[in-house]
Amino acid sequence: MRPRVTVNCAMSADGKIASRERKQVRISDEEDMKRVHELRSRSDAIVVGVNTVIADDPVLTVKEKYVTEPKNPIRIVLDPRGRTPKTAKVLDGQAETIIVTTTDFQGSFDNAEVLSFGDDKIDLAALLDTLAGRGIQQVMVEGGGETIWGFFEGGLVHKFIIFVGSMIIGGASSPTPADGAGFLSGELKKMKLAAFTKTSGGIILEFEVE
Repeated sequence: MRPRVTVNCAMSADGKIASRERKQVRISDEEDMKRVHELRSRSDAIVVGVNTVIADDPVLTVKEKYVTEPKNPIRIVLDPRGRTPKTAKVLDGQAETIIVTTTDFQGSFDNAEVLSFGDDKIDLAALLDTLAGRGIQQVMVEGGGETIWGFFEGGLVHKFIIFVGSMIIGGASSPTPADGAGFLSGELKKMKLAAFTKTSGGIILEFEVE
């Protein structure tokens, strides 16, 4: 059985996850940050796309500030052409890291395993099958928009959690939680609102994907 996939992200009140120059914007308040790190600690693996690594250089570990006994998930970077910078924080050796590429990439990275799936783009279903074979049951997808879209497009998402912050970012070119081609009107992905929590700086919405 494939791992259960939870997509988690934060967006502005107008549905943007970063500014128009695609730089990270702090949207979550402290209450949501604690929830995010608790979710990371409960997850077996955390997934981001290479554009997120290049733009934001996240470390993708669990901070003791938010979790008493943190457990770092396996860090997985979707990087079809092997563009992850050698100096990226995900290669710092703090946690197990996997760089996922397409089959034509032949390189390697320090402090990371390379797995290859698919020719033109990464085969996410095959990746999840392989992770299942390694005993991974809970996968957290953090972004960016194209990565999140890929999991929704493939019908691989079980839960979608989003923090809506009290700010406006604007911009037609600013990224959204699910960038990419988008569904046609007859293909829209249906979800059920399972829970919501008001915080000091916004609201957390939890959806189960139908």
